[in-house]
Amino acid sequence: MPAPTHAKVAIIGSGPAGLTAAIYAARANLAPLVFAGHMYGGQLMLTTEVENYPGFPEGILGPDLMEQFRVQAERFGSVIHNLDVIAVDFGARPFVLTTDEQTYTADSVIVATGASARWLDVPGEARLRGRGVSTCATCDGAFFREKRIVVVGGGDSAMEEALFLTRFGSRVTVIHRRDSLRASKIMVERALGHPKIDFVWNSVVVEVVGADATSALRLRNQVTGEESLFATDALFIAIGHDPNTAIFRDQLALDAAGYIVSADGVRTSVEGVFVAGDVFDVRYKQAITAAGSGCRAAMDVEKYLEEMETPHATALA
Repeated sequence: MPAPTHAKVAIIGSGPAGLTAAIYAARANLAPLVFAGHMYGGQLMLTTEVENYPGFPEGILGPDLMEQFRVQAERFGSVIHNLDVIAVDFGARPFVLTTDEQTYTADSVIVATGASARWLDVPGEARLRGRGVSTCATCDGAFFREKRIVVVGGGDSAMEEALFLTRFGSRVTVIHRRDSLRASKIMVERALGHPKIDFVWNSVVVEVVGADATSALRLRNQVTGEESLFATDALFIAIGHDPNTAIFRDQLALDAAGYIVSADGVRTSVEGVFVAGDVFDVRYKQAITAAGSGCRAAMDVEKYLEEMETPHATALA
């Protein structure tokens, strides 16, 4: 039987938000089409141990957790394509979604494309991701109790990460490419005044060093050009995230940073298009909050489709 090309609901994205939405939509007999992308599973595919997701007291590997999400979504009838949506038309009804292979249509859409952490793109970084290199202190900080920790960045998120990591590390060093921080005054005061935080100014990381785990960083001084090795057990990169919204720029309202605008965290500027997860959430960015938003989006989609099928119900309500 050929795969369907039209669905009541299409879900773009396959992280915790997208796959939770798929589970709920499938259990509502909506048979969602899920466009997982060629690199499916979201940012948890880049993580090793996940210890803060409920239900796994011994922890679980990020890719294993996302595989369980996927199996559960498919069990209830979700149709999952490992395809990237490269264009959308939300001005048409039904909505049109285009992949490299073919075009699909849907009565409603849940956008759960997430946000990608910015990386340094230096040698050793990709190889040691999950082995001392991370972009999430909340996810991975507890693995480095009484260890040396480095945070790269100069904004509020970097100061928040550094302050949070003082709960675990023996010492937290902030490395910043300039000689002053761009974080808010209160965050700067907290970080500068903390006894466990110190700073390396005017410096950038040019290499992450280590065999099976991070052991040091090669730094370059921006003023003198000199390079040096800085011993550390962990590198947390806090230089921001980029929402994965390029294909929605002329289709949905986005804020200045490119995140989807939503007054209630579920509905977008186009009726029938809903949002879930980090593509909207600029604050929490956790698997559990993304999953919760996927649940909300699917439940609102179910109600939206019911109202479409029985428009008189809204008038009588």
